[in-house]
Amino acid sequence: MGMLGWVIIITAIAGIGGTGLGGLVGALFKKNTEKSVSLLLSFAGGVMLSVVCFDLLMDAMSQFDNTTMNLLIVIGMVLVGYGVIYILNFWIDRATNHEVAHIDNKHPKTADQLSELIHSDHFEEHKKKKTVADLFIGGVVMACAIALHNLPEGMVIGGSYAHDGVVGFTLTGGLTMAIVIGLHNIPEGMSVAVPLIAGGMNRVRAVLITAATGAPTIIGAIIGYYLGEAGPLSMVLSLSFASGAMLYVVFGELLPEAILMWRSKAPSLGMLIGVLTGLLIIYA
Repeated sequence: MGMLGWVIIITAIAGIGGTGLGGLVGALFKKNTEKSVSLLLSFAGGVMLSVVCFDLLMDAMSQFDNTTMNLLIVIGMVLVGYGVIYILNFWIDRATNHEVAHIDNKHPKTADQLSELIHSDHFEEHKKKKTVADLFIGGVVMACAIALHNLPEGMVIGGSYAHDGVVGFTLTGGLTMAIVIGLHNIPEGMSVAVPLIAGGMNRVRAVLITAATGAPTIIGAIIGYYLGEAGPLSMVLSLSFASGAMLYVVFGELLPEAILMWRSKAPSLGMLIGVLTGLLIIYA
């Protein structure tokens, strides 16, 4: 099997498998999982931050001899990557917030546990005020938004594998990014499955649809792989864009979610362990 085949298989596991697992957790949701998910997210964020700072950006900077010009290109594409994911997440929030409005003025504006973060604690109230169809449509909108959001995440995996040039399940930058993106997809899968099930969909079908939202990750991986193979300039653009996208995921999604679910020092420790683990993966 060639390099691209391995990229597709590994990306499918991270994208479809990650969101599918999140959908399964949402379908079988139980209380008291906030702390374990918080640690999982903070650890994944630490590994991702380490790989971005000590691997992807370093490699992007080393592609050309003209350090000043290369630095400007890298900074510009990091901002583009960050901005694209920011806009996608802004659109997701605008498209779905009307389905998860707070119950009353006394309800906190931020979530502090997993059930609030994915809004499963609001559904009983919503059922009193909204139709089942409204809840179902909210789940469909979220599914489409998550599917679009997964495209640039796949580019990260593809670009990393193009740079590594290593096939299979060898623990390099590409596989590391696939793992952390897969972990990051678990809460996203939960946010899709919960409203679909609350809207009346069969649990098995909801989990399957949730897993399918991870499929665009594969398309993104193919695009990222070919961009990375096209030459030094494309490699710089691909790695820098991927870095910006992942920096938003770390600081705009993983860490806020981890802290909101467990208000303690534990998420910061989880992130530190993740950063050190990333260093071991890169340099060991």
